[in-house]
Amino acid sequence: MSDIALSQFVESVATEYGMPGIAVGIFADGREIFASHGVTSIENPVPVDEHTLFAIGSTSKTFTATALMRLVADGRVDLDAQVRTYVPELILAEEHSAATVTVRQLLNHTSGLDWNQINNTGEGDDALELFAASLAELPLIGAPGERASYSQAGFNLLGRVIEKVTGEPFDKVVTETVLTPVGLAESFYLRDDIMTRRFSAGHERQEDGELAVSRAWKGNRANNPGGGLGTTVSDLLRWGRFHLGDGRTESGVTVLPAELMHRMQQPTVELRSSTLADAFGLCWMLRDVDGVRTVGHGGSGFGQFAEFVIVPERNFVVAVLSNASPDGIPTNQAIVRWALEHYLGVIDADPEPVPFDADRATEYLGTYEIDAMTMTCLSEANGLSLECRIRPEIRAAADTELPQDHPPFPFGFLPGDGDEYIITAGSFKGQRGFFSRNADGDIIGIDLAGRLFARA
Repeated sequence: MSDIALSQFVESVATEYGMPGIAVGIFADGREIFASHGVTSIENPVPVDEHTLFAIGSTSKTFTATALMRLVADGRVDLDAQVRTYVPELILAEEHSAATVTVRQLLNHTSGLDWNQINNTGEGDDALELFAASLAELPLIGAPGERASYSQAGFNLLGRVIEKVTGEPFDKVVTETVLTPVGLAESFYLRDDIMTRRFSAGHERQEDGELAVSRAWKGNRANNPGGGLGTTVSDLLRWGRFHLGDGRTESGVTVLPAELMHRMQQPTVELRSSTLADAFGLCWMLRDVDGVRTVGHGGSGFGQFAEFVIVPERNFVVAVLSNASPDGIPTNQAIVRWALEHYLGVIDADPEPVPFDADRATEYLGTYEIDAMTMTCLSEANGLSLECRIRPEIRAAADTELPQDHPPFPFGFLPGDGDEYIITAGSFKGQRGFFSRNADGDIIGIDLAGRLFARA
């Protein structure tokens, strides 16, 4: 596959989705290939390249997990120990959960914690301490270990575990124990480290169809463990190559024992009908695509999107960064799918929904919610749709600009038990999920992107 073909495809996808800037990195056949298109910002345009910093959102979790596993390797953290072993002051909405939730359950999203606690605890060294103290207000979606549900709050709490064990700020620990040894010289948590370098701004498409620069670059400091790293596709390829290896850096320094590296990539909990993954490892999202196991983690926030995929058995890495909502997800996924097909011959295709059965619609209709968002299942002329909105009270209280709400997404049910679905149009096209039922067969929630929205 020629480098020119990659560049041409990236340009065509950017044009199709109206993306201001895209940076792509691929490691294949023992060499690195880069392709970039567009600019960092429509207001202050600077060409994007492989050294342009993007906010990578939840892809940051892979760095947090690796730093945590270093503490496991050193015997300072036990994955099966209760979180209170390290954060004894932890209080959750239910005492049983606070007393029993383990470090492993935070790592593989089975802690029972809802998605996140939306609060701003500032930019000081006490940001994570204050965040952890606020978790008593966070709803629980179940008991620890009961089911998988993606939790940003859980990873931010892991950041506090790291602080308590080491006695140092989270970002300092990850920089010194992971970023610097691996040679990631273009990866930073703090805004002061980012603002003097070439960085991308996020963009949000407005109701009139025009793009506007997002005034927030990333979340506050307490969100760093779950989604606060700024990095480049050049560094992401180096990060991918490290996780393809045995835990040693290119200079031979051991950052993590090979056994723990490989354990992170083993399934710990299966996921049902999820675009995110077939299973969660220890942080990593694991998918079988066309008979090939992939290991990866996406991320998004404030108009910036990351897609990061490793194929261990083929010694392959692809990283895509883009800078506009709502089409960052389909942009990145189109490029990843193209790369898998053209470099590896691996086809990642969406399943087809079954014909719509109007008689089934009624039991699914209604509103479902998490702490920050509502999702309403609507009946429309041609079938059902999902309307995702940020809660009005969250939007009103926000001290930063929040993304625009999406128009309703049409969806169709997949073959099988009847409760699994796929979104068929819009910027979430191809996303899969399912409706959850209780023991009596009543629908009690809907799962999308690995998060459980409870029926209101």
